Amino acid sequence: MRKEIQIALVAIVAVVILFFGLQFLKGMSLKSANTYNIYVDDAKGLATSNPVCAGGYSVGIVKNVEYDYEHNGKVKVQVDLDKQMKVPQGTVAKVNSDLLGNVEVDLTLGQGTSYIQPGGEIASNNEAGIMSKAADMVPQLMQMLPKLDSILASVNTLLADPAIQGSLRNIETLTSQLNGSAKELNTLLAQMNKELPTTLHKADAALDNANTMMTKVNDIDLNATMSKVNATLANLESASKALNSKEGSLGLLMHDKTLYNNLNTTLKDADALLVNFREHPKRYVHFSVFGKKDKPETTATTEAAAK
Repeated sequence: MRKEIQIALVAIVAVVILFFGLQFLKGMSLKSANTYNIYVDDAKGLATSNPVCAGGYSVGIVKNVEYDYEHNGKVKVQVDLDKQMKVPQGTVAKVNSDLLGNVEVDLTLGQGTSYIQPGGEIASNNEAGIMSKAADMVPQLMQMLPKLDSILASVNTLLADPAIQGSLRNIETLTSQLNGSAKELNTLLAQMNKELPTTLHKADAALDNANTMMTKVNDIDLNATMSKVNATLANLESASKALNSKEGSLGLLMHDKTLYNNLNTTLKDADALLVNFREHPKRYVHFSVFGKKDKPETTATTEAAAK
């Protein structure tokens, strides 16, 4: 008898749990909630017990979805929200579905200070969701498929071209060469880094020498040097004026043609005398064995020299 009573009690509890579970799945919450109405143009697969979210967090469930015959073209959605949830004026509800087919109601809360009372209506936003936009893109995708097929065929033909394969091999060879060049460049840079301190030391020494030279140049009395240069230039200018003047000896020598002609004639006579002396030396020099001079010959020699 006790076993039968226990079985009966278990069956009753199971029935009660099944009843409340079905009611919950239909949208009836086990805890107290506030009910609000939403009128949408397209329910988009919305069903009882779908979640209602605000800011990505579930704040309620869909209690009932039915077509509103009093307002043709509208679907009435009743939602149960947590009793602690206050819905400000200006709140907008939107039915969204993701790529996996999950449908939910998203609430964008308003910024007003007054609130919608339980049983009131929440405005809806009938903009297309992701799935609707994707569905609208299907015809365009269908039109693009033949073009994509043609493009892929062209790409396959291009890739099958031996020239492309040769180019790829050349690119691989070029890449290897670039890697080798990069290694050599790294080696060169390493050597330069080793030699850089020495080079900088030499540069510092050169700069020190340049600074020393500049110091010596700065120590030179430029005024005295320029005075000497000016005096030398003045002397050169005086000498140039003396040469250009006809009063001095050098000026007369450079500008007097008579003096030039006399000098030229004298040089010619001296040249002729030297030539005659080389050809007839006996006319100018006479040696006597007995130490006596021959007067007639001497006279003749003197006349020849005068000529």
